[in-house]
Amino acid sequence: MESVARIEIDLAMQRLTLRRDGEAARHWPVSTALNGAGEQQGSGRTPRGLHVVRARIGEGLPLGAVLVGRRPTGETWSPALARAHPERDWILTRILWLSGREAGRNRLGPVDTMRRYIYIHGTPDDQPLGTPASHGCIRMRNEDVVELFDLAPPGTEVLITEGQET
Repeated sequence: MESVARIEIDLAMQRLTLRRDGEAARHWPVSTALNGAGEQQGSGRTPRGLHVVRARIGEGLPLGAVLVGRRPTGETWSPALARAHPERDWILTRILWLSGREAGRNRLGPVDTMRRYIYIHGTPDDQPLGTPASHGCIRMRNEDVVELFDLAPPGTEVLITEGQET
């Protein structure tokens, strides 16, 4: 597994960039929170600032594997499954669970990213990317999240910004 210098998520561009040695190595479209940026518990917003990949969940699961409570259900997402469960917020394929690094901003108390269960995760193929639509997490295509998962070990830095502030 290759090490990654940093993952950067630009909320304005709805783009995740993987950087190695300060250089952009890969870009992927994402979908962040419909409610915009913010750190408060219950806000439905994507937290800003410096984070770290605290845990990786789903290694070896097939594309479209459904996860609930960070555990595979044994289901694979399909349009029929989606119609049968319209209330679900689909978390698919892999999870990169984020933890804030900035006390008072995105770590501890009512702004704790990890306690808010903020992830980078796969999303159904019918969901749009490049536009905010999530409940706070960072959604990616299933193939893309598998690729990122394999390149981002625990401890990988993740910077979430509202623009080009690196």
